Amino acid sequence: MATARKALIGAAFAAAADRYESGAAIQRIVAKHLARMAARERIGPGARLLEIGCGTGLLTREITALWPQAELTATDLAPEMVDATARTGLDARLMAMDGEAPPFEGPWFDLILSSLAFQWFEDLPLALARLHGLLRPGGSLYFATMGAESFASWRAAHERVGIAAGLPDYPTLAQLQAMLAPFGDAFACDEHHPLPEPGGQALIRHFRAIGAHVPRPGYRPLGPAALRRVIDAFDGAGGATCYHVLYGRITHV
Repeated sequence: MATARKALIGAAFAAAADRYESGAAIQRIVAKHLARMAARERIGPGARLLEIGCGTGLLTREITALWPQAELTATDLAPEMVDATARTGLDARLMAMDGEAPPFEGPWFDLILSSLAFQWFEDLPLALARLHGLLRPGGSLYFATMGAESFASWRAAHERVGIAAGLPDYPTLAQLQAMLAPFGDAFACDEHHPLPEPGGQALIRHFRAIGAHVPRPGYRPLGPAALRRVIDAFDGAGGATCYHVLYGRITHV
């Protein structure tokens, strides 16, 4: 999956590695919530865990606190993010890896977790099938990803001035539930998390601070004048927006 788009995504997150956590308040909330969901799993000493998209280690810290005797492999597309997690000193095997192309074969892990990384995948249903195949019998995959209502007011501001938004398309909760239906013990739910600072300029700064500014495929970034029209429309409508986060679980039964 080493596409040109994946290279852009990796480079964007690499550039944000040193400042990521300063803008990652919602990512921190989501990681904690996902960990609480997964805490129901009975993981014994020596169990194998895999994290996809570890970033700077927000979820990694939660995982190691919950299951300190497990063998955790934490991965990220950007080597610089892996290095940032390494600097935390957490007890985990760390490696750079595309979550859509894991170098593992057969049932290997007792638990796989991922917080806000799957939205960057090129083919989410196929990725879910691959990760399901890495689970041992009884093992589960827990994940959080972006939902269709994310930044809806920012999209609407583009529409009001007749400009297409560069945000990727995210699934609705119903679409995610349909993706998970073929798997055992599937579950999905959603939450909304408002961004604390209103305004178009603040939203753009947020995207850049966390490295999440690579647009959907084929999109040409807006010039200054067009971007100003969007920001004015967004701010004129109040400038508030939110993350729509989808949580999912599948189990190898």
